[in-house]
Amino acid sequence: MSQSNFSRPGAIDLSSLRKPAGAPAGPGAPAGGGQGGGAAGAYVLNVTEANFQADVIERSIQAPVVVELWSPRAPGATELGAVLAKLSTEYAGKFLLARIDVDASPQVAQAFGVQSVPVVIAILRGQPVPLFQGVLGEPEVRQYLDQLLTVAVANGITGRADPVGGPAPEPVEEDAPNPRYEKAENAVGAGDLDGAIAAYEELLKETPGDAEAKSGLARVQLVKRTQDVPADIRTRAADDPTDVEAQLLVADVDLMGGHVDDAFARLISTVQATSGDERNAVRLHLLELFDVVGADDDRVMKARRRLMSALF
Repeated sequence: MSQSNFSRPGAIDLSSLRKPAGAPAGPGAPAGGGQGGGAAGAYVLNVTEANFQADVIERSIQAPVVVELWSPRAPGATELGAVLAKLSTEYAGKFLLARIDVDASPQVAQAFGVQSVPVVIAILRGQPVPLFQGVLGEPEVRQYLDQLLTVAVANGITGRADPVGGPAPEPVEEDAPNPRYEKAENAVGAGDLDGAIAAYEELLKETPGDAEAKSGLARVQLVKRTQDVPADIRTRAADDPTDVEAQLLVADVDLMGGHVDDAFARLISTVQATSGDERNAVRLHLLELFDVVGADDDRVMKARRRLMSALF
């Protein structure tokens, strides 16, 4: 993937966008009007500084809100908006798209530490999750959204957004869930990570080659490992490239934040800096992260080639 992930999580401070005392917080305007840039849909809102708290932060408690920071002056921004709007309709409320014209709402861009647009960031329970920066095609955008929804479900965010930008589309009949994974998926939805891990492990004992169970186990284990991260973990990793524990945990945090290439590159560098059992532990951890992202992802295929070069 040619575009880099947006990597300024430490710069994001949303406190300045909270509704001032006594200020009205009316609903945002459905996209497709004066500011929509042609991107409209039942799950698309135009958001400004005035309604950011109500239409982004508060709505993110129920379902993920994908924030698109754009400008009509930015090349490709309108096309990206159309892709996001199309997918918001297809995903039918699994996320809400909040479009913010940074020319009209510069304070929002400042709060996110954004210097160039388009930038796409998710909000989960009021917390920002960087997704990507720049113009991507529909397949790549879809990959980021699928990863976001995995993280959301693993953190107990399982609701759907209500239609806001117009009449809801006709419901699309989804494939019936596979009952084989029901126990694990129900545990994930309830926030019971230990129960989900046990359920996936039980499935893998029965069928060791079950790719879906293997991927599900890797995702849930990743979420559990990153629940309580020491504040100094990045400092430890920077000070000692051979501190395997620190390198593995920072890679986990990067992956959870959407910085897939950064996570892979860190562990490949650690493979090169270690040997013996430690090196093998790093290799196995990296393979688990490959399972989280998906074997057919371009970033995984590139990282596999780099890993082979590092090992041999």
